[in-house]
Amino acid sequence: MTALEGQRGFSAMAAEYDALSESHPIVVWMRGRVRRLVESRLTPGASILEINAGSGLDAAHFASRGYRVHATDVADGMLAAIADKAAALGLDGRLTFEKLSFDHLYEAQSGPCDLVFSNLGGLNCTDDLAAVARGLPDVLRPGGSIVWVVMPPACPWEMAQALRGHFATAKRRFAGHGTPANVGGGRVRTWYHSPGKLMQALGPQFRIESLRSFCLFAPPSYFGGFVRRHPRVVDTLMRIDDTVGSFWPFNRCGDFYALVARYRPDG
Repeated sequence: MTALEGQRGFSAMAAEYDALSESHPIVVWMRGRVRRLVESRLTPGASILEINAGSGLDAAHFASRGYRVHATDVADGMLAAIADKAAALGLDGRLTFEKLSFDHLYEAQSGPCDLVFSNLGGLNCTDDLAAVARGLPDVLRPGGSIVWVVMPPACPWEMAQALRGHFATAKRRFAGHGTPANVGGGRVRTWYHSPGKLMQALGPQFRIESLRSFCLFAPPSYFGGFVRRHPRVVDTLMRIDDTVGSFWPFNRCGDFYALVARYRPDG
């Protein structure tokens, strides 16, 4: 797999990501919780740098709420989708964007900001979290926060697939060399990061302030058949996630977890 192949794959998926995020109950639920978490860290008019912004759904949402958002991605199709949203919603000036990899944050055309945001596993596209963390002092104000939504190594819904004989699915998150995934016809290698690994990469200048899981009890979004057949059960499971997802040990596994940390360069 090449970087160009991955960019083409994500570009091809821009419209599909939008449709999924607007219609799938699991994705709608999770995005809503993440957005509230982000806004709980911000004052009115604050600035956000979003890495791996995708098609700009979250960036446009926050800009529409009065925040200043600089969205970055490496896929041309995603950046085009962000430009379309900024124009259609009249967000010029509040929503800016550029083509930028998360391991080159020091080159960002915007900053320092109040919060650095990454949603729904964008950081799972790298095995070098330290390279991302090294760029944060260039783009994040002292006292600012990060909210990163990452896929962990342990997902009980996937591990349970071993009972159905789907052993490749059950063990794919534990491959130390990364797992290839098909995205829009491109092969994208994916690594799964524990909260401990993430905090180690961030280093002592960051202090973890909250951690919560998503889709520990509720099914991941790609279990679409279960979601369609059992909507009431899924609603109940989402409520259980809401209740216990921020408590240890439930906050360290699932399909995703959201980690909030504050940047304290002076300790």
